[in-house]
Amino acid sequence: MKTTVTVWDLPLRLFHWLLVLAVIGAYFTGKLGGNLTDWHDRLGGLILGLLVFRLVWGFVGTNHARFINFIPNLSKLNAYFKGDWQGIGHNPAGALAVLALLVTLLFLVITGLFANDDIAFEGAWFHLISKELSDKLSGWHSLAFNVLLGLVVLHLAALIFYQVVKKTNLVLPMITGKKQLSDDFASSSISPIKTSHFIFTLLAVSLIVWSVWHIG
Repeated sequence: MKTTVTVWDLPLRLFHWLLVLAVIGAYFTGKLGGNLTDWHDRLGGLILGLLVFRLVWGFVGTNHARFINFIPNLSKLNAYFKGDWQGIGHNPAGALAVLALLVTLLFLVITGLFANDDIAFEGAWFHLISKELSDKLSGWHSLAFNVLLGLVVLHLAALIFYQVVKKTNLVLPMITGKKQLSDDFASSSISPIKTSHFIFTLLAVSLIVWSVWHIG
């Protein structure tokens, strides 16, 4: 027997899809340039805010969103690749992919704060460093985006693999928040969202983003 349970909370799902849209928007506004560089800057700020939210939510959010509950160790990875792993949230390989994406995006945002394009774009913290260092960070920013593209391709390939080979839809649960699980796992639905934690998370996001964009 299978039971439908809630696995991904609403804030986490909103984070996921807003991040997807923001990254796509940042890519096109960065490539097209011109007057759209202002929007590239704004979308970078949105991505920063979303990442801050995810980092805080990884400590105070619902159980399957917390890093402590899905960051894999060697034994979990070994069990996963042997086909013996069982769980509800991110599988060990997926957890590594999530961490890689978050770290890469954070690196992109930080380097973007100092970057310039020698034409119309200067990051919010460009004036805090030398032009030479800014140029170097701009190069790292471009390189990191290529790494991000590679991670996105791997992510999409994994989604297709699970859909075609394992007959498991990983996209739908990130829309609805629900999965069909065996009765053995049905009791592991997400814990209730604590209002105080959610408010704390939003305040942390607001404070950090405001601080970043008002320095200098």
